[in-house]
Amino acid sequence: MSDERQTDTGTGIEIELQHRRGNFSLDVALHLPADGVSVVFGPSGCGKSTLLRAIAGLEPEARGIVRLRDEVWQDEHHRLPAHQRRGGVVFQHAALLPHLSVLDNLRYGWRRAGGTAALLEEWIDKLELAPLLARRAATLSGGEQQRVALARALVSRPQWLLLDEPLSALDGARRAEILPYLEAIKRDAGIPMLYVTHSVEEVARLADHLVLLDAGRVTASGAALDVLNRPDLPLALREDAGVVLEARACHQDEHGLIELDTPAGRLHAHAPAARVGHRPGTPLRVRIQARDVSLALQAHTDTSLLNLLPATITALSPLPGGQVQIRLDAGGQLLLARVSHRSVERLDLRPGLQLWAQIKAVALLV
Repeated sequence: MSDERQTDTGTGIEIELQHRRGNFSLDVALHLPADGVSVVFGPSGCGKSTLLRAIAGLEPEARGIVRLRDEVWQDEHHRLPAHQRRGGVVFQHAALLPHLSVLDNLRYGWRRAGGTAALLEEWIDKLELAPLLARRAATLSGGEQQRVALARALVSRPQWLLLDEPLSALDGARRAEILPYLEAIKRDAGIPMLYVTHSVEEVARLADHLVLLDAGRVTASGAALDVLNRPDLPLALREDAGVVLEARACHQDEHGLIELDTPAGRLHAHAPAARVGHRPGTPLRVRIQARDVSLALQAHTDTSLLNLLPATITALSPLPGGQVQIRLDAGGQLLLARVSHRSVERLDLRPGLQLWAQIKAVALLV
């Protein structure tokens, strides 16, 4: 069991849950911050959704403790039913009432939960739902339905927002459209969020705290960037392995190219269309995938690559298929590069060697 359960529970979220269904068992002990976004990440079937449903009270056979600050939702003495747990739940499918208008969907359960007209107007405005209010839910696109589902959860004044893979049913364009709204909720809602996903991109964009789950057990839990950037965890062995850096926008040109200040040095990245218009000083995260980092022994100026960072090799790890993952120190910041074994031999790559990390601007993910 995790030693996190010794943390003072008065200011955080305590979860100790056990649940068995057939051959699968969930056994989780966590202490999460009572603010920001805690993301539960792992492969399909690892228990992410079961954990969220147990927290929400939707798995009646789950036993243990769920405590949000000083309010107990469940312990060895009592168990609040799902409708008494003030958690706003949003699932993969929006589950709106299809015959009702968007406005009536938002009002459903809103007054019973003590929501105010001001709160309703606030989330209609922030999630840009005004043009949709008169439409029936059945006529909305998948992305529009999820925005309505998010607003419906928020106007019920939840103490905790629980999101179970809310973008997984959407295509790439719709996911990119919804992510800025989720960032706005993170910034403005003033309540903790538990977010279940198997998307590294969503983790990189949203997570403050990251929980890795595998086969119903917690394999790592901590500050999101610390966990994301640990080279000893399974994330580092995935095909999309990489690191995530905190950054600040310096300048953005008319083509969407952003100059970023990062701990590794000055970088250039192309923002998706939905994120064009960052002001100088805007905090961002930039994800650099190992497969997008190439290495050179000299700094080349006759290249289309805009990002050239001085770096030192700290370790080399062989991977299947004749690849090698290389850990780099760039100004004290960890970077990962993935190259062929032949390239390692040809360039005589070894720990302590100083070289240049080259990264395409169009490959960076912000």
